[in-house]
Amino acid sequence: MSEYKNRIKRDHPKLYSHELVNNLFRHPYTRIEYVIDEVGVGRQTAGRYLDQLTQSGLLEKVKVAQSDYYINAPLVQLLSQNGPE
Repeated sequence: MSEYKNRIKRDHPKLYSHELVNNLFRHPYTRIEYVIDEVGVGRQTAGRYLDQLTQSGLLEKVKVAQSDYYINAPLVQLLSQNGPE
């Protein structure tokens, strides 16, 4: 989490917020609607934030039906390594 926080601060200082970083680590994925609710930005801004983080390699964008999901792949990997055996 601290690595993401530092990279976002360094590479995207205008979109950094504590709420955004928390959103990226609350679940292994996020959606535009979650960023709108938790960060308090509009739909267009939330989409732009997530697309910028995707372009930086921090998230992976996956389209399922008509919804876009933004996957935090390192978090998914961490959770799958520490899951039940």
